[in-house]
Amino acid sequence: MKRMKIGVVTSRFNEEITFLLEEGALSALEDAGVEILSVRVPGAVEIPLAAKVLLQQGCEGVVACGAVIRGETTHYELVCNSVERGLTHLMLETGKPIGFGVITVENDEQAQDRAGGKHGNKGTEAAQVTLEMLGLIKDLKKGLKKKR
Repeated sequence: MKRMKIGVVTSRFNEEITFLLEEGALSALEDAGVEILSVRVPGAVEIPLAAKVLLQQGCEGVVACGAVIRGETTHYELVCNSVERGLTHLMLETGKPIGFGVITVENDEQAQDRAGGKHGNKGTEAAQVTLEMLGLIKDLKKGLKKKR
């Protein structure tokens, strides 16, 4: 039986955070026994394009890891919206799940808290969501019995 292939896309921008998110995602996927194709991109805005290529290359799902930390300009909102819209559109277009491990935070402390700190590792959670959604999609395609 062919092993499931999952892609992981990680932004290098804010790498002290994003590489921790990536580590969490990779660990969760390794524990699940799936084949992993991992790539890194310059920033968060580039994540949707790399995710699309991974899906086109046979990945059943993708985990997106990135960190957008608010600065002094409106650039934060533009980046957050761009990444979310791109990944949501891609999921709907392909019918394949993308775990959203792109944290959008106000400061470095909040980022650390979500990259293995007191709020867990959002990369790990995104990998788990991707695997769960793959199972759900498989079940839905098989046809679930109606519950009454």
